[in-house]
Amino acid sequence: MAFADILGMVRKKMETSDTSKAQGVTATFQFELSGDNGGTFQLKVTDGNVELVEGAGDNPNVTILMADNDFVDLMEGKLNATSAFMAGKLKVKGDMSLAMKLQSVIG
Repeated sequence: MAFADILGMVRKKMETSDTSKAQGVTATFQFELSGDNGGTFQLKVTDGNVELVEGAGDNPNVTILMADNDFVDLMEGKLNATSAFMAGKLKVKGDMSLAMKLQSVIG
């Protein structure tokens, strides 16, 4: 799956998610995906509104690092975020409490 397809998955997930659960959250989440189809993108959340931005930005609140194929499995519900974190497949830099709110942002 190409990086553009991964971004498409994220956009589709955002369209179908109930972002009202993200009310009160203002943060920038940066995803750094490794692998042949990896790349970097950000989810900028402002009080429940979510914007996807391709590429890296300055000073994200949270940076998520994982392999592209693991991210696809996570988005498809084949991989649990907590299990991925415990197994070392998902690494978090930055504010862990904000990272835990990410599920409410993208469902």
